[in-house]
Amino acid sequence: MSVIIDTVQPYIEEVVQDLQCELVDLEYVKEGKNWFLRVYIDQEGGIDLDQCVLASEQISQVLDGIQPDPFPQAYYLEVSSPGAERPLKTAAQIEAAIGQYVHFDYYAPQHGQKHHEGVLLDVEDEVYRIEVQVKTRKQELAIDKSAVSHARLAVKF
Repeated sequence: MSVIIDTVQPYIEEVVQDLQCELVDLEYVKEGKNWFLRVYIDQEGGIDLDQCVLASEQISQVLDGIQPDPFPQAYYLEVSSPGAERPLKTAAQIEAAIGQYVHFDYYAPQHGQKHHEGVLLDVEDEVYRIEVQVKTRKQELAIDKSAVSHARLAVKF
């Protein structure tokens, strides 16, 4: 699937940038018998439904013009906001999340846990520094960047 993503991503990024938006994430997945191309976009101040519709129309038109067709089967195009728990996939997205509440999943346990949620304090060369709540006190942890399998913003309850 990454070949398809690698092929269409530059086209989608160009459309999204022309709309003064940011491409947050791009997925090509099969659910049941159907294939979906999911495009997550955002901008300063958030995205509304009209912007998603406009982006969807323009992305669809551009993708239909790619020759040869990169999609081996029919698919549904979905364009939406990444939501409150948006993924953090690039170094720039993680840097921009400093001071925000984040969730990290790990390849192997870190500090005795398979995941942590806390405030991202800093991003250094090899580690992320996060502040987590342990019972009634706060603790600062250094997490190796290479240990993180998935990062996203989180909602604190």
